[in-house]
Amino acid sequence: MAVVRDLRVLLRFQGFRRLLGVRLLSQGADGVYQVALATYVVFSPEKQTSAASIASAMAVLLLPYSLVGPFAGVLLDRWRRRQVLLYGNLLRTALACVTAVLMLSHVPDWLFYASALCVTAVNRFVLAGLSAALPRVVDSHRLVMANALSPTAGTLAATAGGGLAFVVRLVASDSDAAVVLLGATLYLCAALASLRIAPELLGPDQELVRPSLRTSLTGTARGLVAGVRHLAEPARREAAWALLSMTLMRFCYGALTVMVLMLCRYAWSSGSDGGLALLGLAVGISGAGFFVAAVVTPWAVGRLGPGGWIAACAAAAAVLEPALGLPFEAAPMLAAAFILGLTTQGAKIATDTIVQSSVDDGYRGRIFSVYDVLFNVAFVGAAAVAALMLPPDGRSASLVVTLAAVYTAIAVVMARFEMQ
Repeated sequence: MAVVRDLRVLLRFQGFRRLLGVRLLSQGADGVYQVALATYVVFSPEKQTSAASIASAMAVLLLPYSLVGPFAGVLLDRWRRRQVLLYGNLLRTALACVTAVLMLSHVPDWLFYASALCVTAVNRFVLAGLSAALPRVVDSHRLVMANALSPTAGTLAATAGGGLAFVVRLVASDSDAAVVLLGATLYLCAALASLRIAPELLGPDQELVRPSLRTSLTGTARGLVAGVRHLAEPARREAAWALLSMTLMRFCYGALTVMVLMLCRYAWSSGSDGGLALLGLAVGISGAGFFVAAVVTPWAVGRLGPGGWIAACAAAAAVLEPALGLPFEAAPMLAAAFILGLTTQGAKIATDTIVQSSVDDGYRGRIFSVYDVLFNVAFVGAAAVAALMLPPDGRSASLVVTLAAVYTAIAVVMARFEMQ
């Protein structure tokens, strides 16, 4: 298979191998931790979950870190990214252990969310650092290939971690705290794996780094303005459009995620364990779509261009999302999970490549952190819209049709831009 051959080529780069190892362990731990939180909030038998409560949880966990993201970008353009991966994962290990203790202590919800919020804050630094470091470990000719395989491998690792968490949760009842401790162990492994990378390898270049941390923090606003101006330059116009398109696709994915959660919890199963098993199956099938995206995206980008591939992914989602979603049956919706996994991840790979190829190294940390903030805002906004539109059982034809219209608009705009 071409994907196996491409992976063999990339694995010849020692820096790529080691960075990939950190990514797999770190995002695998993310999958474990996130599923533990989801099952604790949504599938606990004593909780009567609504779309509004899911939206509130997403807002508490994600929205405040729209403020942290810009600081992460400025700091990533000044701190050694290897150290961010090391200390970020060590800190997440400790914070995840605190979350497990709070689950067992039956504390007020706000204290539990505060703990999870801290883990999410550190996550912003780690994920942005992984993306910003990738061009430092492969040459420019293999960047598309690396973007197809490395983030997708991380997503698959998160999916595998989530699957492992589902299994542990189903086998051992009331085991959310044990699942969180499993995530903490994987975070520790990721920190230890980062020690195999030379501290200077991942950049940024020292001549681009301001020496004073205080100066860097006070100059955050100016740095962000400079980053936005850099992105707004004519040579980087495609990157700006790609970021906007990916943000809207993330919005659609977030709204559909809330809908599937509600369907699994109430419409497709009479018990929480049955709904949890269906949700685990949906996550696994969506992960298969991520894998297929990694296989086909380099070929598709080579023929359509990255912008054309984003348009094609959005067009496919615009057609298949309502065709498979409107029956509101489990089997077609699981097929939709595969399609949306493929199209969303395929568009993300193309977007990552456009941004990395267009943005100078001294700005990558800031741009990828803004990218991450857009992801959070889009997901939380989607959850809020879904909460307004979804009935208690999760069946909403109007939501499905609205999202299809958004996908159509993305496809039209990106196709027109690509033809210019």
